[in-house]
Amino acid sequence: MNSQLIVKNIKNLVKIMSYRKIQLYDQELVLVVKSQLLYDILLFFKYHVSYQFNILTCITGVDYPNNKYRFKLVYDLLSIRYNIRLRIKTFTHELIGVDSCDQLYFTAGWYECEIWDMYGVFFKNHSNLKRILTDYGFEGHPLRKDFPLSGFVEMKYNETEKRVINESIELCQEYRTFKFLSPW
Repeated sequence: MNSQLIVKNIKNLVKIMSYRKIQLYDQELVLVVKSQLLYDILLFFKYHVSYQFNILTCITGVDYPNNKYRFKLVYDLLSIRYNIRLRIKTFTHELIGVDSCDQLYFTAGWYECEIWDMYGVFFKNHSNLKRILTDYGFEGHPLRKDFPLSGFVEMKYNETEKRVINESIELCQEYRTFKFLSPW
């Protein structure tokens, strides 16, 4: 089953499921959906006989701070039976939670924890949503575009106290601007 046939089948299913847009880019099928319907659409594509997207290969987050829905979540699905990939995109912001699909796809648990940790997108009904890539007590979400480049605190091992300590960031060297043209 090729991607053109799947696009044709999906367009016929518009009465059953609601979606915003279908894109076909370089033989890759992309479906843009509302965040409220994401779980139902993932459930449909996993268990429907004509599709059987049984493997979730990745969930990716992207931050667009100037948009109304600043976070884009991209779900990459793979159908082994038909040897085709499907990309499902949805948009949200930090006040709207997205339904978790960790009960549907076992790999989703790690990806959703990573997106929660890095971007602050909350996943409803997640079995164990926690920070996995930042330290305990870390404030903020480092992959957001509005996160400060130097961070807030610095963690380092103090040899005299024989423990890890937290200190506020201090930039020792002042920022300098050079008002001459470089010959190089």
